[in-house]
Amino acid sequence: MEPLNIRKHMDQDLGEIRSGMMRLGAMAEASIRGGVAALVKRDRSEARRVIESDDEADQLAGWLDMSCLEFMARYQPLGADLRAISCAIHMAVDLERIADLGVSVAKRALRLMDQEPIKPLMDIPLMGDRVCAMLDLAVKAYLNGDEDLARELCAMDDQVDDLQDRVERELLMIMIDRPATIAQASALGEVARVLERAGDHATNLGEHIMFMITGRRVKASQFRRPLGDRS
Repeated sequence: MEPLNIRKHMDQDLGEIRSGMMRLGAMAEASIRGGVAALVKRDRSEARRVIESDDEADQLAGWLDMSCLEFMARYQPLGADLRAISCAIHMAVDLERIADLGVSVAKRALRLMDQEPIKPLMDIPLMGDRVCAMLDLAVKAYLNGDEDLARELCAMDDQVDDLQDRVERELLMIMIDRPATIAQASALGEVARVLERAGDHATNLGEHIMFMITGRRVKASQFRRPLGDRS
């Protein structure tokens, strides 16, 4: 095959992989948003929708993994092309895990559905919003090759961690004042920890994207507050 034709086919295949990554990113975001919405609105049908969508995200992640392996076998890419494929493989793993975490929130929402809420939920929805904002930045940074956006999303993980700390402190005070709330408060604390893990996976996306763009391994911690300054 002529070099120009090879390049054309490579670009077509890379385009399909990028499109798949966009879809998986949208699924991961919808999973987090839906899981949190089901919890806040006590929406049983939304919780079930999120849970049932998990198979589709798993299948797409599997397709991306296979497509990337086939791309490497077919073209034996080097340089920027190899980094793009490596980035896609790693991003698919993190996005699929974020979608799984949205399902985890939805399952907890179902278990809490029939219980009288111990408090209005404020910070947990904010955590979900921050994680989704990080996912949105990740997709934009990936598609546009924008290192600044990747750095920005890494820095946002501090906000997610701060909110989790606030949730945990508030729930602890509620449990101390009202021991009968311990079970529900513990479940809500688990939701906050799930969302914090989703934020960690989102920072992984930023690291993968920066490597794709620069060819250098960069840790997200470089763009966050020093560890001792985090609340």
